[in-house]
Amino acid sequence: MTRRILVVGPSWIGDMVMAQSLFMDLRNRLPDAVIDVLAPPVTAALVARMPEVDAAVTSEIRHGEFAWAKRRVEGARLRERGYDQAIVLQRSAKAALVPWLAGIDRRTGVRGELRYGLINDVRRIDVARYPLKAEHYALLGLDSADDTLAPIRFPRLAVDPSNQSALIERFALDLDRPIVGFAPGAAYGPAKAWPAAHYAELAARLDALGWACWIFGSQADRDLADAMKAAAPRHGVDFSEQTALTDVVDLAALATHFVGNDTGIMHLASAAAPSVIGLYGSTDPDYAPPLAASAQRLWRGMDCSPCRQRHCPFGHQACLADMSVDDVFTACTQPGVSAIKSLHTAHGYH
Repeated sequence: MTRRILVVGPSWIGDMVMAQSLFMDLRNRLPDAVIDVLAPPVTAALVARMPEVDAAVTSEIRHGEFAWAKRRVEGARLRERGYDQAIVLQRSAKAALVPWLAGIDRRTGVRGELRYGLINDVRRIDVARYPLKAEHYALLGLDSADDTLAPIRFPRLAVDPSNQSALIERFALDLDRPIVGFAPGAAYGPAKAWPAAHYAELAARLDALGWACWIFGSQADRDLADAMKAAAPRHGVDFSEQTALTDVVDLAALATHFVGNDTGIMHLASAAAPSVIGLYGSTDPDYAPPLAASAQRLWRGMDCSPCRQRHCPFGHQACLADMSVDDVFTACTQPGVSAIKSLHTAHGYH
């Protein structure tokens, strides 16, 4: 009998990308299983680029919304699909409600908040043995909490060649020079953001070198994108507010390097671009590094880091403000050199 698994996926872009390691492991161990992912529209769109998943089931419940009536309707809809197991990646009680309402017999997840009974296959994560967030997701796919997790495969989103060609034509892109993609925004809060002036200076230096600067962002990043485009007048391309997440995948695959804060777009690019440089301040690069084919993580490793705050508790944000443009420029032009002062060297990752 075919095993039917529903994964209740994350709402955040970067987390959904990292969850692909779970989907890969499930498909490898259970080649004949049905693997569906429940997710809001934004992250559900990425599931189409994950060949390990059979279907994305779109949830209309907004992030943080309790919406009891909507959850009952969603539970009834999922009940008809006859799932044997739900794997709940989020830690909230709200996330565990729908699988419970759907009557799914086995509901796997970590203990989380007030979830007694909602989660009946409770897992504990050995963070010393498994430091990566992507590993934490993959552990939930094991048949037993006592099983050992094999080395995970890093996320790799499928590229759509026809859409890629259409984007090249639409934006009249020049591919005959090195390309650096940028994800300078930080929706979570400014404590994650390398300063705008630093990004503009880096863009100017790369532009002068003859390198293309491709800038990605949302409406919230408009001023930042404008400043970077002005700093790179010869070879700057501003994609902000003009691309869907799947477009970012196809464009990132064309880049020489991709530079970004610890945000969803940087992690999205990590699953497509050949080389990614992640800039870390308030967050932990050992927990959620860029899982690219080639990756560098720049982090000053201050005593107050990682604080995981939206705003710097001390008001100086030295963890990122004092990360020099020289360091990031060197990471782009001479990747892997030991002269990068703030390079947080990766050991044991592949």
